[in-house]
Amino acid sequence: MIRTMNRFLSLALIAALCSLPTQAESLKSVKAEKVGMSSERLDRLGTLNRKYVEEGKLAGVMTMVARHGKVVHLNAEGVFGVNDETPLKEDTLFRIYSMTKPITAVALMMLYEEGAFQLSDPVSKFLPQFEKMTVWKGDHVEDAKTQITMHQLLTHTSGLTYGFHKKNPVDERYQKEKLNEVKDLDEFIDKLTDIPLLFEPGERWNYSVASDVLGAVAEKISGQPYDEFLQERIFDPLGMSDTFFNVPAEKLARFTTNHYWNPKEKKLGAMGEQNSINQFTGRTLFSGGGGLVSTIGDYMKFAEMLRRGGILNKARILSPKTIAYMSMNHLPATVKATGSGEAPGTNLSTTFKGTGFGLGFGVWTDPALSGVMSSEGAYYWGGAAGTLFWIDPEEDLIAIGMMQLMGSPWPYRREMMVATYQAINELNKP
Repeated sequence: MIRTMNRFLSLALIAALCSLPTQAESLKSVKAEKVGMSSERLDRLGTLNRKYVEEGKLAGVMTMVARHGKVVHLNAEGVFGVNDETPLKEDTLFRIYSMTKPITAVALMMLYEEGAFQLSDPVSKFLPQFEKMTVWKGDHVEDAKTQITMHQLLTHTSGLTYGFHKKNPVDERYQKEKLNEVKDLDEFIDKLTDIPLLFEPGERWNYSVASDVLGAVAEKISGQPYDEFLQERIFDPLGMSDTFFNVPAEKLARFTTNHYWNPKEKKLGAMGEQNSINQFTGRTLFSGGGGLVSTIGDYMKFAEMLRRGGILNKARILSPKTIAYMSMNHLPATVKATGSGEAPGTNLSTTFKGTGFGLGFGVWTDPALSGVMSSEGAYYWGGAAGTLFWIDPEEDLIAIGMMQLMGSPWPYRREMMVATYQAINELNKP
């Protein structure tokens, strides 16, 4: 039977997390009232989590909220999986899937700051295979009119796709080539560039493997395998000791189960072999778009670095000007959305509905239009297994949610946002 943790255990989790050596220097735990929030109202977030677990909609879920650089909420409910009664705790490992993308965007912008490329540079400058791409035109294929740029990769306007839905011959090629099963990024790029683009570069927004291409670019520029680059340049400086592409053998016991929802039986099921623990050991394909495993505490370190303007634990990762540039909307009104994204509270498959896209993040441009409580200028992203985070500069707030449910049918992300924002007692004063 799925177990839950009460409020007192949640407070213990906060204390335990903040006692870790690498965490103590960066984030402290305080009562919510110290930073203009309500402890009592924040309990509604824990109540939301318990409700989802008790109703069998999630095996387990963790949430963490920080304001002004102080942790005010950490709640863990439920267990590792439907077949694993291990309770979730602060060091539980989760597949973060597309929450890898913001990390990859930061990695590339570090190289951008060093003068390694300009956003207008064609990707073929680093990956010559992209020099002569073709474009699918409905009933035939033509040569692309322009080359894909670095900016288009970072904003998902490159013409690449994911092949999730088999809606066209391009999607079918992505699935046929089994890009996620290749040996490494070199083979990935060779196969990818043999497939036509879905549309002309810059014409539309479409969620895609662009971040995987960025990882390959980082390898070429740095001369390092992408996993080593991230470890040396981001994870080690920030003290992210539990973030990796391959889960170390001694940490496998902390790796939770992935799930799917069975609508016929109305219950959770454990995912099969493709999402098993074995798929996260011994890998040589380092997916910059979805390959990382992490903990809620590690991802908070990454998010806190962004909130602080690019610095944490005396490690300067990016300039605050760079982060401000990354988190503004880069999409012109002429760009239409055609592919869905893992966004908390929005679906990019039709219109942006109050959101846009920056360099690696979704950005709220009109909270009223989006239909969920938020702030203009807040930036965010999520992962395929239901993970999510957002950073709200206006309210100086970070919120992170971790779970493992593929293709969730639930409105949890919107509900988490409401439960977080309603706990604010005092608006942040500039």
